[in-house]
Amino acid sequence: MGLVEAWGGTFIGWLAANFIEAFYNLAYAVTHPSLWLGWLGGLDTVEQKESMVRFMYYGGSTEFFFVVLILFLMVTAVGLAKREIMWGYVRGLEGFANVIGRIFAWAGLIMVLQQIAIVFLQRIFTQSTISLSPGITFDISWWAEGLKFHNALLVALCCAYTFVQGSHVRVDLVYSAVGHRAKRIIDMLGSIFFMMPAMVLVWMYGWFFMWRHLATPKVSASDKLELMLKKARILKWNVETIGFSPNGFNAYFLFKLLMIMFAAMVMLQAVAFFYRSYLELVEGEDSINKYKDIDSLGDETAETAAAIH
Repeated sequence: MGLVEAWGGTFIGWLAANFIEAFYNLAYAVTHPSLWLGWLGGLDTVEQKESMVRFMYYGGSTEFFFVVLILFLMVTAVGLAKREIMWGYVRGLEGFANVIGRIFAWAGLIMVLQQIAIVFLQRIFTQSTISLSPGITFDISWWAEGLKFHNALLVALCCAYTFVQGSHVRVDLVYSAVGHRAKRIIDMLGSIFFMMPAMVLVWMYGWFFMWRHLATPKVSASDKLELMLKKARILKWNVETIGFSPNGFNAYFLFKLLMIMFAAMVMLQAVAFFYRSYLELVEGEDSINKYKDIDSLGDETAETAAAIH
């Protein structure tokens, strides 16, 4: 019997048991990677299939949540002990969001050019297919439905980048009317009680939703590990390739992957925002936007117009 089963009679006991077991689970996962990463070498043996089952189960489990939580607390403790390290966290996480966002922001241009090409080829040249090279030919409807994927790339992978740049939509009720310290406290509370819990929910629900479209037998959040391991022998890849139309876009499993990537990136940015808000709180107004890599339009009038809108 584990600690969670022994102490789980009350909420406090359940919480304490999960915290304690999280340290053991983290150490065990690090020292036994083959038990949950063995499937990366293929699904040829039962052991490899069982490792994939463990990866699927623990990726959306309570155990994983508490492991991530203690890692966050430990990293935060180190940052509190030395501010330069916490600033390093902020610069690293914001830099990561900026790099990913700036790369995948080009999906917007690709989406526009693809739409123009579709209109010209279909309406003017009456073509029914578009061929990139010999052997890579898809129906016009495939390319038209694929526009949604470019839009999904923008939303999922540029969301954290947009937040770093301060270009997200704000609903301001009291924020602009309060002082510097109150703003930083609001930001800290917002990241802890809104951003992080929301992304935990997206991850927990999205994780099993993703795997149901990648492998069979299908899994769900209610499945027990013991039952999943018993079904490991028949585990195999079963990637979803069904479109909404006969010749339409058929890689909808990518949308499920993007959902998980979105949750991870916004969660990392919530951590960075919490750290930045704390540092700006303790260091004063002079530290506002310290080390922040903000895009510049190169034109003062254009930047003023962008700030207004």
